[in-house]
Order: sequence, then C-alpha cells, then structure tokens
Amino acid sequence: MRTPRSVRRLSFVPLLALAACGPAAPVTPDVLALTAQEAALTELLTNGTFDSGTVAPWWGNASTQSFVEGGRWRVDVAANTANPWDAIVGQSGLTLAGGTTYTLAFTATATAAITARATVQQEVAPYTATLTQSFTLDGTSRRFSFPFTSSFSSGQGQVTFQLGGRANAVTVRLDDISLTTESGTGSGPVAMTSGFYVDPNSNPAVWARNNSGDGRASRVNASIASKPMARWFGNWNGDIAQAVSSFVAAADAADKLPVLVAYNIPGRDCGSHSGGGAGSAEAYRAWIAAFAAAIGNRPAVVIVEPDAVAQLDCLPSDAERTTRLGLIRYASEQLRDRAPNTWTYLDGGNARWIGADTMAQRLESAGVRNVRGFALNVSNFYPTAETNTYGNAVNAALSSRYGYTRQFVVDTSRNGNGSNGEWCNPAGRKLGVPSQTGGGAEMLLWVKTPGDSDGQCGIAPSTPAGQFSPDLANRLIDGI
Repeated sequence: MRTPRSVRRLSFVPLLALAACGPAAPVTPDVLALTAQEAALTELLTNGTFDSGTVAPWWGNASTQSFVEGGRWRVDVAANTANPWDAIVGQSGLTLAGGTTYTLAFTATATAAITARATVQQEVAPYTATLTQSFTLDGTSRRFSFPFTSSFSSGQGQVTFQLGGRANAVTVRLDDISLTTESGTGSGPVAMTSGFYVDPNSNPAVWARNNSGDGRASRVNASIASKPMARWFGNWNGDIAQAVSSFVAAADAADKLPVLVAYNIPGRDCGSHSGGGAGSAEAYRAWIAAFAAAIGNRPAVVIVEPDAVAQLDCLPSDAERTTRLGLIRYASEQLRDRAPNTWTYLDGGNARWIGADTMAQRLESAGVRNVRGFALNVSNFYPTAETNTYGNAVNAALSSRYGYTRQFVVDTSRNGNGSNGEWCNPAGRKLGVPSQTGGGAEMLLWVKTPGDSDGQCGIAPSTPAGQFSPDLANRLIDGI
C-alpha cells in the first residue's frame, strides 16, 4: 500500500426514514456551507466566491450575460437556446492528473425550474469530459457536490456550466464554486494502489490450477482467471474477520486494490437460488462490523448487498422493509467509520428493474450519502451505456430530491453481448470490459465472477449458485 493520505468525508446530513417502497414526498435540503475540510483542500479554481466584485476569470458566450450581484455570480441566460452548451459559462486553464480524485462543488439557484449540466473536460476539441453531471435548479438555494476520478491528465482542463436548451430566458445564480483535490499526487484507494488485485484463489483460478490437463484450462486462465474481479463474502466464510483481513492483506502486500462484496443480508435473494444470509438483524450488524474492521486503514472497494435494495418489494411488510434499509444504513456507517480508505458502493439494482426516482429514494434511506456511491448491473447483462444512463438518472433524482449526487460503478463481467431478457445462466452472453477506472462510470468492475453459476437454471441446470462451471466460462469467452 502506498503511503495513506487523509481521506475526506462528506459532512453528515440526517437520514430520512422510508416507511414503504413507494415514492416519498420531495424533501427540500438545508443549504450546506463550505465545510472546514473543503476549505483545507487544494483549490484549482480562481474567484469561486466572487468576493472581488468581478466574474473574471470566469467566461461566458453570446447567450449569457454575467455580473456579480449580492456577492453571487448572476448569469442571465437568453431564450431560445437549442442545446445545453448553447448557453455556457466556465473557467479554463486547469491542470488535471489522471487517476486523481477531485470534487466539484457549488451552490446554485434559478428563477425557474430547470435542468442544467456541469462538466469537467478538456478545453480543446474533442472536449473529452471526465465529469458530466446533470442537476436540477429552482428557487431554493442548494449545495451540490460531485466527486470524480479524472480519466486523463491535461494542462488544458476546464469547468463548465451548461445552461441552455430551453425556449424561455432564465437567471441562474452561482456561488462558492470549488474544484478541489487533496494534497499530493492523489487520494482514495485508487491513488493508494497500483491497479486492481487479481485474486489467485478465485473460483476460475482454482479450477484452472486443479485441472491443468483440461483443454479448457488455458483459455479460462488467460481470459478470466488472470483478470481482476471481486471476492464475495457471506455466511459461508465462517470467521468473517479472518477471511476479509487475509484477502485485503494479500492485496495490500501486492500494492493492488481489492474489490469485495458483502452478501449476507437476512432473507438474501428473497429465498431464491442465492438464498440465505445472517440469521437475524443482530447477527448481521455483528457480521458487517467485523467485516469493516477487518479492512481497517487498508485500501479497498466494497459493494454492499447485491439486490437487497431493489428486492425490497419481496419483503412482506413495511416493518421488514424498514429493518432491511436500517441494516444497509448501518453497513454504510460501519464502513465509513471503520474503513476510511475504502470506497463503498451500495447496490442499486439494474437499468430495467426499479425506476430511477424510486431507487434514489431507497438509496437515500439506505445511507448512500454516507459512502462513495452505488453499484449497478451486479450479476446482470445490460450494456454499459444503458447502465450509465440509468446511473445518471438516479443521480439526477438524488440531486433534485436531496441536493447531492454520488459516484457509481458498473458490473461489466458478463455484459459484452448485452441482455436477452433472461437473468439466470442465459445463453449467448459474453465477457465485458475488464476492470478499469472511468468508462462513463467511476469504475467498470468484474463484480460477478465469470463462470460462476446463477443457480440451477438456464444452460447450467445442474450447477448450484456460486459454483464454477468451465462450460459457462467458455461460453462467456466465446459469446455463445
């Protein structure tokens, strides 16, 4: 592990309980001032508070008129702009480093309800963006905070606010704009390590090692076992603290970033192929606390409870749904407090399961504001582009309802051919892009182990869930 750096935590905002699965009433968040942590970070922007009385070096175009009014930046946007970028303001000349974590934050309001867009991008064609984030404005002043990891290095970066794309004129007011990073060469577990960890004891690696005489072993090893993927942890591990600590320690010794999946929620998988989980709420709280403590200060990525939030509807009562959300929220708090160099993502289902607005409300109640973000498409097959669109829609709903957004990651382990509408060992699926940072999400990850069965179904009717099948693996390699 590289030398740890202090990890910034977002200021705590009280959680809202969700009593049922349906939509909750919109909530107007309090305006959040700049925190002491934000003020102490390295600032890349100039004149983000407009205390000088001028807007320079911020610029605009012909469809915007800018001046300082009441200590805030007032931008009058002309009517009849066809595209968001037809009315644009920004600041250029920024230096960005690939793999470094940044946060774009600002306070904003508008004279009418509008959807705007913020970007961090290169200021020259083709204007490659490392952050593109939509957000909703109205007459209520809100603080927005968008963390991201830069996908490129450039001395010609820029921040833009794209305010066009509407028939009517509008006035937008912006203040306390900051683009910050921590001191040094980067922050977070990605910057603390030198790439993702390849698990030598993954199911495909063990099978290939134990079956070297099988003609399929070399293909499995080259295409799957040699790639970084997540290790899943549940009630099959016995001593969870020892299991997690051993895995993370091995990655740490190699200066690599491990990806872990916590999969032990009571009533897991609604009792289906992957049913099981902790026997009680109390048992789960003890389990996840030990899980988080075992990671400690070492860098890691954790995906929390695949399907648990999306499957709320299978629970028979509001009380049980509230209990589940409370357990996931507890997990978010434990990982936040006990594993400070871990990026944690609560599972957020997939692009064709739960509506984005409903998912945003469930994630808020499950504690997503405590952690780095949410994970999508885990163990599923939907294309990355479709999943990214869904993730952006969830973030738009989080922004509109609660005034914040979060990063998201996408499981690309089996989405190379997209989905045929089936979820349990369907034929014709293919390996997706191997684990990497960027790709429209914060990271693309192999969360599901390619070749592990979804259950006794589809093209593997005799292979239990979680058991490796070389036939499944080879079909994923070939896309058949």
